[in-house]
Amino acid sequence: MKNVDKYSRGYFMPPVQSLKWAEKEYITEAPTWCSVDLRDGNQALVVPMSLEEKLEYFQLLLQVGFKEIEVGFPAASETEFAFLRTLIEENLIPDDVTIQVLTQSREHIIKKTFEALRGANKAVVHLYNSTSLAQREQVFRKSKEEIIDIAVTGAKMLKKYAAETEGNFQFQYSPESFTGTEMEFALEICNKVLDIWQPTAENKVIINLPDTVQMSMPHVYASQIEYMSDHLSYRDHVILSLHPHNDRGTGVAAAELGMLAGAQRVEGTLFGNGERTGNVDIVTLALNMFSHGVDPKLNFENIPAIISKYEKLTRMKVHERHPYGGELVFTAFSGSHQDAIAKGMKWRDEEVRQYWTVPYLTIDPLDIGREYEGDIIRINSQSGKGGIGFILQQSYGIDLPAEMRESFGYSVKNVSDRQHKELMPNDIYDIFINEYVNVNTPIEFIRYKYTQNDHYETIVSVQMNNEEHDFTGVGNGRLDAISNALQTQLGLDYTDLVYKQHALEIGSGSNAVSYVGITVKNDAVYWGCGIDTDIMTSSVKALFSAVNNMVSILQLPVEKDYIYSK
Repeated sequence: MKNVDKYSRGYFMPPVQSLKWAEKEYITEAPTWCSVDLRDGNQALVVPMSLEEKLEYFQLLLQVGFKEIEVGFPAASETEFAFLRTLIEENLIPDDVTIQVLTQSREHIIKKTFEALRGANKAVVHLYNSTSLAQREQVFRKSKEEIIDIAVTGAKMLKKYAAETEGNFQFQYSPESFTGTEMEFALEICNKVLDIWQPTAENKVIINLPDTVQMSMPHVYASQIEYMSDHLSYRDHVILSLHPHNDRGTGVAAAELGMLAGAQRVEGTLFGNGERTGNVDIVTLALNMFSHGVDPKLNFENIPAIISKYEKLTRMKVHERHPYGGELVFTAFSGSHQDAIAKGMKWRDEEVRQYWTVPYLTIDPLDIGREYEGDIIRINSQSGKGGIGFILQQSYGIDLPAEMRESFGYSVKNVSDRQHKELMPNDIYDIFINEYVNVNTPIEFIRYKYTQNDHYETIVSVQMNNEEHDFTGVGNGRLDAISNALQTQLGLDYTDLVYKQHALEIGSGSNAVSYVGITVKNDAVYWGCGIDTDIMTSSVKALFSAVNNMVSILQLPVEKDYIYSK
């Protein structure tokens, strides 16, 4: 590409090697989660939420299980101020939930922030100022000492107004644009703030290190976090927090590595809503932990309902391929993937398995409120026999013989290819019923009767061209005798009668389902299915369906006493 020379790496590595995080395999416990949907997420919406919508969204966050929720920047607008006062005055904040508010290091803003917080049971007051080289040089045009003075002055004002205001307050400081800040300077300014606040075991301080604009690969952020964790003053009394954005598309990875590097808290949003490419997605982070057998301490057991509320209130859309939440993320269209999933599910059904290991599915969709039917395997022209058979069995209780799945699979894929669309389970069922079940043309089964000695003798009544005929046949069983009657009387020639039957598992416990396959001289197999309350009658109907399919496809002239010979 042109102009590549105008770009360079704008982040700063720690002055010492910080790589202990790389020795860890996975995250072993959930962090403290802080939702910033109502502030950072809300400010990124084309149409910010109204007071009523923010109240409804607050309830959604409580239902998910957040114990820390940033509710806004109360000095920024009347809506933000009124929202916070409504939460406090109407007693809408549960006792175990801490709200958080944002403020700049300016006295009139801090003063109004504490006015909004008056009477809060528990609140985090989040002070921030930009510290990066770019911000210092281009926006503020201030020295490092002047930037430190902004943070220290703000820290002192927080202590002053907190002492004068009714409520229970905890302090948080963010060196905004942390990742574009020289690490030694970021450490210095954080420690200066900590010296003002003097955290203790009973009154811990949050130091939040935001990946405000992603500038590096995730491992660099992890090394920056580890350096800060190792060198912060009062470390035992500091809660180290992350606030990753997603400019490089690696917000989740940066947060995960940051937690390995010592972070104890994460600020983010549902589905990653936020400025530019968004904040880190807490849904993905939490369910990634869940897939490793670690309880994320958040409840996403009904993710479709959460998505519905999220889309309604934010007017945003969860993308079809969004991890865990997207409509298609558990869906397999590919034939080989469908076959592996179907076999994996069957393997789980054979006996109780402790761990979820189904191929291509990182977690069980049922655990987050998704469904097997219509969510896991969906059918188009790329699909395979395994997936198509899985749909019929899961949705309608029809368990096709393995050999029949291939034949039916081609029928379904041909329809999808011809119509150039995805087929729903009811479409697949309709194709199966129309092409395979109780097919009665050109030869319609009417009735049969039999006698048994050392073999079976049968008389089977059929109707062809509006005329009824009685055929006789002999065989080792009733179905074999009826098959022989059809072949003898109509001159049909087929071999290898394949047969399977079972009770219909879904829809009607009183019906039996039978499948019959017949092979002609060119090795082509023709299939039929019969459904009836009587198991033997369902078998006969399956045989007639297979014969009728063969006759129709091969365009055989079937008439009484016609002897067909290829």
